[in-house]
Amino acid sequence: MVVTRIDRLARSTFDLFSIFKDITNKKVQFHSIDEPWTDTSTSTGRLMLAILGGLADVERDLIRTRTSEGRVRATKQGKQMGRPSRLTAAQKWDIRVKRKNGTTLKSLATSYGLSESAVSRIARSHDTLKSTTESPSDPSFDT
Repeated sequence: MVVTRIDRLARSTFDLFSIFKDITNKKVQFHSIDEPWTDTSTSTGRLMLAILGGLADVERDLIRTRTSEGRVRATKQGKQMGRPSRLTAAQKWDIRVKRKNGTTLKSLATSYGLSESAVSRIARSHDTLKSTTESPSDPSFDT
């Protein structure tokens, strides 16, 4: 069996050992193009695979942890996660007012170039309007 790199073969050390066990049981040789030290026919090669497979697993876990911590830190700093909104606060307010006044989801979706579910989500995101005279420019307006 030939692979370009070991980390392309398995997502975890457990998976890596399982695959190597299957390979060994079937009397198949293993070769990694980018890692020539991988040789499953010797005990030293199997030891190296175990050690480096474990290190790769730790590295993936560190990346996952750091990514998660970065998201939490960005959220605490007030950075918006995800893609930017396609609508301004005024457009969202207009959708809410029109929906409250009976305009259909389909009509709003067509006029704003959105799906009906997106319009519904926007209309529900501000359950009750304090009054239909309030606007996005008002300091009390909450998007």
